[in-house]
Amino acid sequence: MMAMVSLQTETSRAAHAAGPGGDTKNPLAGMTVLTAEGQEPAQKGIQITEKALKRIRVAMAKEGVSPEQGGLRVGIQGGGCSGLSYNIRFDSQPRERDRVYSFGAGIETVGDPTNGAPIRVFVDPKSFIYLHGMVLDFEETLMRQGFNFINPNSTKSCGCGSSFTA
Repeated sequence: MMAMVSLQTETSRAAHAAGPGGDTKNPLAGMTVLTAEGQEPAQKGIQITEKALKRIRVAMAKEGVSPEQGGLRVGIQGGGCSGLSYNIRFDSQPRERDRVYSFGAGIETVGDPTNGAPIRVFVDPKSFIYLHGMVLDFEETLMRQGFNFINPNSTKSCGCGSSFTA
């Protein structure tokens, strides 16, 4: 049986704000974005990049979180310098009203301790209002290492990238 995960490289998403000079600035340009199992790429759910998939798998193994039962909980809470802050942590299982997204079935990543097992992302209903359409990426540069929330619902964000206004 084949996994129902689609890969797409984002190169032309017209929904992003135009930069100086009227050109369209796309924060997802050149990234491989994974769409959750059972979803179409155009649906307003949660998506992750292949870099994020790799990092989540490694971190879950390090923390002893089972991909079959547990997952990554992504949410928002009040606070931060712009009004709302992103919250990300591992959870042992989804809650009753969570939206559960499954990514990466059969897609092996370099150094993958799970041998291509899918990972799950849990989002509570209140957070989903602010996170639908979001792409979770992992950035690793000399200056910064961490998850990056590419959120079309964010109207303004702070310099640290962990707080936003919707």
